[in-house]
This record gives sequence, C-alpha cells and structure tokens, in this order.
Amino acid sequence: MILLLNPLLSNVSDASSDEVIVSKYLKSQNGAYFDILYKRYSAKVYARSISLLKNEVIAQDAVQDIFIKILTNLSKFEGKSKFSSWLYSITYNHCIDYIRRNKKSRTLQLDEVFDLEAEKSEIDDKLILETQFSQLKYIMEEIPPKDKSILFMKYQDGMSIKDISEVTNKSESAVKMQIKRAKEKFMNLKDNFFPAET
Repeated sequence: MILLLNPLLSNVSDASSDEVIVSKYLKSQNGAYFDILYKRYSAKVYARSISLLKNEVIAQDAVQDIFIKILTNLSKFEGKSKFSSWLYSITYNHCIDYIRRNKKSRTLQLDEVFDLEAEKSEIDDKLILETQFSQLKYIMEEIPPKDKSILFMKYQDGMSIKDISEVTNKSESAVKMQIKRAKEKFMNLKDNFFPAET
C-alpha cells in the first residue's frame, strides 16, 4: 500500500478526520493527503452534482472543477463547520452557478431542477427492498432527512399512506408524491454509488 511507504503519511490513515488530513496537507503540501480527501468524497460530490445537473458528462466535469476549487481554496477552510459541509456548500454553489449560466433553450427555474425527478416513472418497491444492507446504510446517509424519514416510515415501520399522512399532517396525495421523489433520489444515489450492482 503506497501510504505505508510514505513516511510523511505514517501517522495518518484513511480513518483520520477530515480536519486532521486538511491540516497535514496545508503544513506539508503533500498531494497524497489531498488524494485521501478526493477518494473519500468524489463519489458523494458526483452524486450531488448529477442530481442537480442531470447529465453524467457534465457532472463528471463538475467533480473535477469542484475539487480544483477545493484544492485552491483549502487554506480558507477555517474549521468553523465540518469539512464535508464546506465541501458540499462549494458543490451546491458550483452546480447552481452552472445551471444559471446555461439557461439556453428554455429558462429553468431552480425549483424545476428539484422537481424534474417527479417526471420519472414510478420505481418498483422491490428495487429498494432488495438493496444490500451495506449499500442501504451508505445511501441513507446521503438522503435528505425528510426523505429518509418517510422511507423509514414506509419500508422499515410498514406504515400505510394514511398513517404517514396523519403523522406528517399532509394529504395522502402529498405523501405519495414525497415517497415517489424519495424513492427516485434513493435509486439515483444507488446508481451513482453502486453502478455495477444495478
């Protein structure tokens, strides 16, 4: 393993906190530290990028651009928030800026970007229920809290649409739409993180 052969990295492992790795990079300027951050977050940045940009090639380019921004601005990271939060903020802003710059044939409102997923066909529950536990845990960490909550109510707790409607104080049709969108987000993440498995 390359990291073990590099004396500068002997006291840093893949389990080290982001903040420790950032600090080590800033002190040494050793690219191997930045590589750890890239390996740790590139898939997550890609998943967030493609969910906004809706295009694999553009999302892949965005990942490269975002990590160049991260690299060139790493000295500005002050540790006031988690590194992951700082990185996702840069990711979100980069993607939204791209969308704003590229309103060509039709104007795309920001709300539309998030609502495009609702146009897809219904996802079979079987695709979610058959997800391996190790993958499920990883994907659910990336799902927004409201979506995670409604998926847990439906699939873990076995609640009916009516019961979820009462708990969330939403109409049954609103609950159905939220479940539909949450399932689509789940499958997008699964496709991005585990493409060989789908």
